[in-house]
Amino acid sequence: MDDSKNKEFNHLKIHTQYSICEGACRISDLAKFCKEKKIKALGLSDSNNLCGALEFSESIAKSKTQPIIGSQINFKYKEHMGKIPLFAKNLEGYKNLIKLSSKSFLEIKDDESPHCLIEDIKDNSKGLIIFSGSFDGLFGKLFSKNLTEEILTLFKNIKKIFDNDFYLEIQRHNDYGEKQFEKFLLNCSEKLSLPIIGTHEVFYISKDMYEAHDAYLCVGEKTYVNVKERRKYTNEHFLKSSDEMKTVFKDLPDAIENNINF
Repeated sequence: MDDSKNKEFNHLKIHTQYSICEGACRISDLAKFCKEKKIKALGLSDSNNLCGALEFSESIAKSKTQPIIGSQINFKYKEHMGKIPLFAKNLEGYKNLIKLSSKSFLEIKDDESPHCLIEDIKDNSKGLIIFSGSFDGLFGKLFSKNLTEEILTLFKNIKKIFDNDFYLEIQRHNDYGEKQFEKFLLNCSEKLSLPIIGTHEVFYISKDMYEAHDAYLCVGEKTYVNVKERRKYTNEHFLKSSDEMKTVFKDLPDAIENNINF
């Protein structure tokens, strides 16, 4: 009997209001949602900061839901820069997450966006779990530039550092570039014996918030809704139920199993 059928999909990629001009999930609303739906665990993954970590931990825990603390930090590789998700699995990991987050703001030039160097991961890896990230992340950007061999080299190096705490992230929001990136990641998983994990970028709680969120993105991009060439997501980035997520990844049982056992 498949025991995963009786376990819940873990939403690890929640973007709260602290993901500036990106996330629209208010922590108070998330806490209420967790209490009503009896959610077992929820993961914070705000971009470029840990400002909401304390509020998230306290509010979610009060709802009898296990908070999982993480962040998407910008890392620079050569001339390329993009986000990589990291999660704390213990106190040491949380301290290293704080170090990297702080470093991304304190050790840069005045005209640079917050970031760490890819080499910084090695010295601050203990107690952390690392994901490959979305198509919008560092590895997705490298993939869009056909730098596949360089990605493979980076994946090999990260595997040496993190061992079993490195996962290739499979996402299915029907966003641009996802399908091609997924094929590449599945190929990398086979080549390098790396585990895959199903995740879902949650920017808002209910599906009817899509248009408001789309307008919110425009504020951050300093553009308008009717502009065609701008950052745009599908309407799939809401907080889906466990059953919905299991249906999304029904053809990839490993992605589901690694998620529910996270």
